[in-house]
Amino acid sequence: MSVGFYFDMTRCTGCRACQVACKDKNRLDVGTVFRYAKTFSVGSFPSVSGYSYSASCNHCGAPACMAACPTGAIYRADDGTVIIDQEVCTGEASCTTACPYGIPQILPSGKAGKCDGCYAIREAGGQPACVAGCPNRALDFGDFDELKAKYGADLVSEVAVLPSADTTAPSLLIKAKDAANDTNYVEVNW
Repeated sequence: MSVGFYFDMTRCTGCRACQVACKDKNRLDVGTVFRYAKTFSVGSFPSVSGYSYSASCNHCGAPACMAACPTGAIYRADDGTVIIDQEVCTGEASCTTACPYGIPQILPSGKAGKCDGCYAIREAGGQPACVAGCPNRALDFGDFDELKAKYGADLVSEVAVLPSADTTAPSLLIKAKDAANDTNYVEVNW
């Protein structure tokens, strides 16, 4: 079994409710985020388009962070969730440079941290905080094959703002806007 995220870019407004819900649930310090949302613009006047992208750990099938961890602190749970064991982590930071998505980060505690898909909440029958907090229902989480069946065949794992998925096999399904394939994007800061 493998779990992952579904992201519907056509429903996302870039409101960052997912980011706030994750930050609140994990009680993260200022400057630390396990899920972030960014907005991008493509084209030039008068033909401008835009989209938002919400990102966190992709719980990859071949996680580069796990392969790079010298202590074995990063492991896959039985359902495929990629987790960092805080008791084993030494904060060596090789996971932070190995992940092509830039997701693991060193926390103020000196240890690495990242999204664990709200593993404890899911074990108790709930949804990840980001999924539950999205007002437009642009996010879902679950068994990867079930997500594919539920949301259809027009899904991708790569868009222009992401690195190639060739080496890590991310457990990520995106219903992308056409604009998300344009490599001449500009991040919009607001």
